[in-house]
Amino acid sequence: MARNKHPEETVNLILDVAFRLFMEKGYEYTSIQDIIDNLGGLSKGAIYHHFKSKEDILEAVTERMTAESNKMLAAIRDRTDLNGIEKLKAIFKESVSRPVQNDIFTMAPNFHSNPKLLFSLMHDTVKNAAPCFITPIIKQGISDGTIKTDYPEQLAELILFAANMWLNPMIFDDSEEESFRKIMVFCQMLQGFGLDIIDGRMQDRLRELASIYRKKK
Repeated sequence: MARNKHPEETVNLILDVAFRLFMEKGYEYTSIQDIIDNLGGLSKGAIYHHFKSKEDILEAVTERMTAESNKMLAAIRDRTDLNGIEKLKAIFKESVSRPVQNDIFTMAPNFHSNPKLLFSLMHDTVKNAAPCFITPIIKQGISDGTIKTDYPEQLAELILFAANMWLNPMIFDDSEEESFRKIMVFCQMLQGFGLDIIDGRMQDRLRELASIYRKKK
């Protein structure tokens, strides 16, 4: 196969191949050479022209996977028929229910050996996801009386940091039982803030995602 003359097509090809290999072999067991071998003639230079490392490829794959989901979350944030706490519950339900989460937990990297990826997740949680999706909802809840806090930005960060980091079995390598206990404490924490937003189905879904990760690992 001749080198693709269109950069966007080349990037998409690399991401398509990487996604397939990450799903089949797992991120840790997929090398840059594996990706090259499945590009149909593209060179190593074609990869490094667009991506500095395998970690950068994973970030791009994940961003592409979650782009449509983020549009959906933004749509919930912007709905006019729900109050603040209803939006918060809806956004958590959609976040854990979306099928793309299965793929993310299946191809999950080992964050212990990838501090760059861990920092990227932490930074995105605090600097992007919290202010974009959660803080506006909490502020609406304060206005309509369904959420009570004097610190909406900090509460948004705490909720997402706990959900994306502390509950994440990819980071702490939790067993299914450990994941279950953390989920229960997370629910209790939210209830302490007056946010009874995680129902039994969402708890079961969180346990299912942890199980998917454990089986792939």
